[in-house]
Formats: sequence, structure tokens, C-alpha cells
Amino acid sequence: MKGHERAREEMVQRQLRGRGIRDDRVLAAMARVPREVFVSPGWESDAYADQPLPIGDGQTISQPYVVARMAELAEIQPGDRVLDVGVGSGYQTAVLAVLAGSVAGVEIRRELAAEAEERLKGLGLEVAIRVGDGGYGWAERAPFDAILVAAAAARAPAPLLAQLADGGHLVLPEGDNWRQELVVYRRRGDDFTREEQGPVRVVAFMGDYGERLAPGSN
Repeated sequence: MKGHERAREEMVQRQLRGRGIRDDRVLAAMARVPREVFVSPGWESDAYADQPLPIGDGQTISQPYVVARMAELAEIQPGDRVLDVGVGSGYQTAVLAVLAGSVAGVEIRRELAAEAEERLKGLGLEVAIRVGDGGYGWAERAPFDAILVAAAAARAPAPLLAQLADGGHLVLPEGDNWRQELVVYRRRGDDFTREEQGPVRVVAFMGDYGERLAPGSN
């Protein structure tokens, strides 16, 4: 455990702060969440490498920098309503729960959703996870102050934009298997602004709004 703690601190200092993450709350959340809990068995020693890792079924846990960058762009405050689309193993969900106090998540794969919920509750984090197509969000829990999508879609799903609270942020990778851009949408009343925040590389979105992108890898 001490080895993991040292690796986590090194990750925060070198991979995150060293690459420009400045939000102290995001850095503290990343320092708190044990990434080794969320990787597949046998990958624990690589948990704090600056890379995605497999979690089964062709899916990955995002690299730490991408999780931190998306959380920073979402500008999450304590008490915010947050939706995590594409829960996967639950790592990003855990970071968001630390930042907001609680979080809702959607995961299309039932087994991954059940395993993630067990991990998150085992860490004492307040979460609610629904199995389904994340492109439709979770209307019953809307509006959300922040929505983060962990996989690349060809376009921002309209239901997610509709479920943003006034002043809220939607952060997601847009694109295909050849080019993806991290994008932030901000809502002001019925208007939305769109800002590109640099290239990323993540797995393809699963569901109607992914437009059935060919299988990809990080």
C-alpha cells in the first residue's frame, strides 16, 4: 500500500501538476482516490502509469491526466449535481464523487456497472448508477451542473445538452477513431457555447449517439 501511495503522489506531481493541472481540489481528489482498486487484476503495478489500462470487454480506464483535465474543465463545486456517462470501472466516477459529494452515473454494460458500484460504495462514496445508454443521460435526476462523458461520440448527444442546468458544463471527447477533440459546452439559458480544449484519444462511445464508431483503443 505504501508503494501505491508514493506512486499516487508522484502521479499528482509529475503527470498532473507538471502538465498544467492547476485546480487544487482536483489534484486533492486525484491524490485521494486509489486507482489500483479500479484496474483489472494483474495490472495494479501499472495503476499510476500515465496511460489507459484495460478493464475488459474492449474498454479501458482513462489515463489520469484525461480524468483530471475533464474534471478541471467541468468546474465542479461541492454539492453540484454531476452525471458521469460511461462509468466503466468507476475511477472517474470516484474522483467526481470526491469533488461534488455525490454523483450519478450511467454505464451500458451491466456487469461493469455492478462492479463499479460495489467498489465505489466500498470506498464510502455516495453514488447512484443506472444501466443504460448514456447518450440519453438520466432525465429523472436532471438538471446537472456538470456532465462528463468518458468515451468519444461523433457529436454531443442532444439529451445531455438538454439535461444541463443553466450555467452547467458538458465535457466530452468528440470525433472518430482518427481524430478526437476534448470539447466543453456551457449553457446560458437556451444558448450553448462550444470550446475545443485539445486532442484526446479514448474508446468509442457505445450507444445510439456514438454513431456506431468502429472499435478503437486509447
